[in-house]
Amino acid sequence: MKVSSRAEYGIRALIDLAQHYGEGPVQSHEIARRQGLPEPYLNQLMTTLRRAGLVQSKRGPSGGHVLARSPERITVGEAFLVLEGSVAPWLCVEETDAHCIYAPGCGLRPVWQAVKAATEEVLNRTTLADIVRPALVPAVEA
Repeated sequence: MKVSSRAEYGIRALIDLAQHYGEGPVQSHEIARRQGLPEPYLNQLMTTLRRAGLVQSKRGPSGGHVLARSPERITVGEAFLVLEGSVAPWLCVEETDAHCIYAPGCGLRPVWQAVKAATEEVLNRTTLADIVRPALVPAVEA
């Protein structure tokens, strides 16, 4: 599975806000500078995250962005879904009734379903707080 720059940059911005949670609004140019992100693109992503209820924004000289909830209450999975959409590695996995000529007897679809389920499990159990405090993240079993 490849992750788009949209998801990567958006999640990096959320991590930056989590690192500064409780310190007041953080301006886009500060996030862009710290995370090495293009500010115009970041501003678009912040609008998406605000509309999804993950970020709150305040205009003006003392404005900026803050997380809408505490870092412990925002999962990477929630953010990924807003920014990227499904984690399904193949279209047929998203559909209950796959309209694929290979669907009858397909041995590959269960593999893609397992990949999707495992990915969702990891993303949905990982919060922004887990990433900000990496020592608390349990090791992923191989």
